[in-house]
Amino acid sequence: MARSMIKRRQEADRARIEAYEATLRTVSSEARPAPDFAQALKEAKRGFVNDIIRDSASWHPKMKTRNEARLRLAAARHLFARYTVPAPLERIWLDSDGLSEEEVRLRKSWYVIVARGGSLYKEGAKQWLTRKEVHCFLNPPGDLGFEEAVWHAVARSYTEDTGVALRIARSKVARGRRREFDFWREVARFFAVNPLPIEEIDDLCDLLADRRRRDAKFTLKGRTLGSLRRQMHEWHRDVAVIARIEAARRRAEAAALRTGARLDASRGGRWAGSQLTNWSWHPSAKDSRKPREEYAVTQLRSAEDLVFESRAMQHCVWTYASRCIAGRASIWSLRRTAEGATKRLLTIELDGQNRAVQIRGFANRLAHADERKVLERWGKARGVTLRC
Repeated sequence: MARSMIKRRQEADRARIEAYEATLRTVSSEARPAPDFAQALKEAKRGFVNDIIRDSASWHPKMKTRNEARLRLAAARHLFARYTVPAPLERIWLDSDGLSEEEVRLRKSWYVIVARGGSLYKEGAKQWLTRKEVHCFLNPPGDLGFEEAVWHAVARSYTEDTGVALRIARSKVARGRRREFDFWREVARFFAVNPLPIEEIDDLCDLLADRRRRDAKFTLKGRTLGSLRRQMHEWHRDVAVIARIEAARRRAEAAALRTGARLDASRGGRWAGSQLTNWSWHPSAKDSRKPREEYAVTQLRSAEDLVFESRAMQHCVWTYASRCIAGRASIWSLRRTAEGATKRLLTIELDGQNRAVQIRGFANRLAHADERKVLERWGKARGVTLRC
């Protein structure tokens, strides 16, 4: 018996509904897991169990987020906070990427002290900040990170201009190493007295970081903005020269690989150089002019070494880099150390047979008689022939 039009429509509707439900079953995702409050409490407690002021069991958050960082911060607020804590301190619970374990613990401990109502100056920050600076740190303007808030507080102790302090806080001053805090405090003071755009502050900070890396006693005392700008321009020229030397080294290395020749060169802007070892000599009490005097002859094996020797000695030894890279020459520096200070005396070029072909002092002067005697001792000790 033929089906009526109504029955056919009803069957078609049922088929469409079944197909739709089958589609829903195919594409529907699994149920989202509940927020892991227990894990958030565990992470917040770690290392600070003795500082907890509220029982974990009393935490009944009405949170739907699954974001681990936000849950961790909420747990920390419950466990430790009697008072509101500024955002720069709270951020340690949200993100600790790139920080050492020691730094993470320091920042969390500062959070706990402030959250419980303790004295941050007495209990954690007096090693770096004054009372006035701690107050400023706890009341930062705008959206500042932890280090930015610290350096804004430091800068405000040297200037009343909030704009100047914020520029310092957002510059590379805030990236200075914590163990060199006193030096970077001096830098912050310099830029507070000499206001500059962030771009120029960052450029000068690159120079200052390089100087500090080379000389742990480097300081800004007695330096002017003009002198620093001159040094920065010279340093940029030196960096460009180093880049050209490194490019030449890479070309020589590539050429050696193509021809199968042997080239004693290594990566990182350095070359193998002469097989002679460095040499040092401590004069006897009779021969020395100062207590604990020392002479040393050190080989210069990198573009950076040659450029800074050229800058310090006011000559063009950096142009000999290609000879050093090719193994046809080696460059050595005679230096004298006395009373904690080291002075460059002479630059020496040796050929491939360890014969001295050039010996020059500052501005290409000739060696003095006493310097010559030191070189003769070196020559006897290392088999170097002094031809000039």
